[in-house]
Amino acid sequence: MTDPAIRSDEHLKYLELLSEKFPTTKAVYTEIINLEAILNLPKGTEHFVSDVHGEYEAFEHILNNCSGVIRERVESTFKFELTMDEQAELCTLIYYPKAKLRRIHDEGRATEEWYAITLMRLVRLARRLSSSYTRSKVRKAMPVEYAYIIDELLHISPDEREARLSYHQRIIDTIIDTGSADDFVRSLSELIKRLAVDHMHFVGDIFDRGPHADLILDRLMSYHSLDLQWGNHDIVWMGAAAGSAACLAAVIRNNIRYDSLRILESTYGVSLRELYLFADRTYTADDGMDASEKAISVILFKLEGQTILRHPNWQMDDRLLLEHIDPKLGVCHVDGQDRAMRTRDFPTVDPADPYALSPEEQEVMDGLVDAVTSSEKLRRHVNFLYERGSAYLVHNDIVLFHACVPMNPDGTFCAVNHQGKMLAGREYYDYADRLARRAWHEHDQVSLDWMWYLWCGRLSPLSGRVIKTFERTYFTDESTWKEPRDPYFALVNDPEVCRSILREFGVNPAHGHIVNGHTPVHAASGESPIKGGGLLVVIDGGFCQAYHATTGIAGYTLIADPVGMRIKAHRPFGSIDDVLDLNKDIMSDDDRFWVETRPLTIGDTDTGADIRGQIADLRDLLDAYRTGILAEKAV
Repeated sequence: MTDPAIRSDEHLKYLELLSEKFPTTKAVYTEIINLEAILNLPKGTEHFVSDVHGEYEAFEHILNNCSGVIRERVESTFKFELTMDEQAELCTLIYYPKAKLRRIHDEGRATEEWYAITLMRLVRLARRLSSSYTRSKVRKAMPVEYAYIIDELLHISPDEREARLSYHQRIIDTIIDTGSADDFVRSLSELIKRLAVDHMHFVGDIFDRGPHADLILDRLMSYHSLDLQWGNHDIVWMGAAAGSAACLAAVIRNNIRYDSLRILESTYGVSLRELYLFADRTYTADDGMDASEKAISVILFKLEGQTILRHPNWQMDDRLLLEHIDPKLGVCHVDGQDRAMRTRDFPTVDPADPYALSPEEQEVMDGLVDAVTSSEKLRRHVNFLYERGSAYLVHNDIVLFHACVPMNPDGTFCAVNHQGKMLAGREYYDYADRLARRAWHEHDQVSLDWMWYLWCGRLSPLSGRVIKTFERTYFTDESTWKEPRDPYFALVNDPEVCRSILREFGVNPAHGHIVNGHTPVHAASGESPIKGGGLLVVIDGGFCQAYHATTGIAGYTLIADPVGMRIKAHRPFGSIDDVLDLNKDIMSDDDRFWVETRPLTIGDTDTGADIRGQIADLRDLLDAYRTGILAEKAV
């Protein structure tokens, strides 16, 4: 009997469209068989990274070695054939094929024998990794010009292995004879890396501190499959690019403090010359503070004050500190105390209207906003962050966000008043995502202000702490610099709190997890990145060199594979030259903290759910053909 759902006008129209692609019963059941088979393939390996903060070389190496997955596959494939040094050299070749080949040529080792042996080893490794994918997906991962040849080398059935051995050897010999061996080494190396990790999740904070966020973004834009969750250091750049003067002032101040102005001036073409000239003629330099830092800091705190005053519902009046300074005494009156300040140099602050920009400050900021919003390269990078990114993501029973879900001390979700709406939990995140996108497309003042709030607002889900930029800039007493954190960060040590967060985002706590970054894990002090009884993983281990002494490691990455989940604690990275010359790798400590009851298949993933939906539609189409509701088409 025909399913009544097929007879609905809307579904019948959909089936008619589907029949254009599958015009016969044979085409339909062939596709059903194919999709059912895909459901039983192993789940692809997922790679989670966060808080790279402009450290391009370390990030590039983590991508190239797939957080150690390549080294593991090389070891398991060749452990009885190659020494550890030979395995390390093969890994280096896969990580950096172009540069390593150049060194091998220079050393005179690029003989026909070396190519023959190396190409066969790369083929064996690629063949092993390709077994987890459909043949079609593997072909799509291959370079187009060599796809047929590589496909021939990879796929061989046991009963024809001996017969085809000479055939494969002849292919290798011809590759070497025609002088295309280097191209094939590079192509196979890229294919191996592509197959080792099926998908990457970048959990925020590409920008600031390190000097090369632009190179990281260029690399991400060419990556085969990824998503991003915005971090607070990303959102402030996104706000600046959208036209928020407050965000732009924060970006400039950050780059002055981190000594990374090259990215603004050289990469994105934003000249700071007018700011420097204004600072030099307006501020003195006799107190140890740089004039340009003084200038942009005052501008920032004025713009922040204007933003806070426009939104009394944010309840951030305690951050309006510029009005409490006494330049003559060199103090700021806060909470009944006079706090000593690093400088008394505030020539543009009008006590009668402390948050008003002077005409010169306004002129400087207008020019900078025009320059930033006109930067083609920055616009391209920010477009990518919007297209591939979001405030949060739920994927394969994992809830991903950069920082936190604002909470009350009792473990309930904190309701936040925005534009007259009380928002909490997932609804708050959805609102954050919508307004961030509106800022990019409409540039209205409310959404631009919202970008600043996401950067450093008291209850921002991308920040999760009271930002003490003013105190850190001016106060000599470092005890005032401490930034109170949202209760979330302590509460998530409780498994029940983690379970409530998972349920809020629609994930079953029995097999779900939360992944976030943002707060460096102090591994050197014994802090664990695994919290809430294994339900939450913090993967900010301090990629940025400035954090290495504090965290005791050089970053975490997370790997989810068919067997479960494991976190990698990486040791400091030397340089790419060390890898190429000495075959040195980033060494990592591995902790598999979650083991599945059985190896997961694609059928257990979100992709599997989509495929089952496709199969259901195809079965409806098959039924429609068989019952005569739709006629098959001649082909």
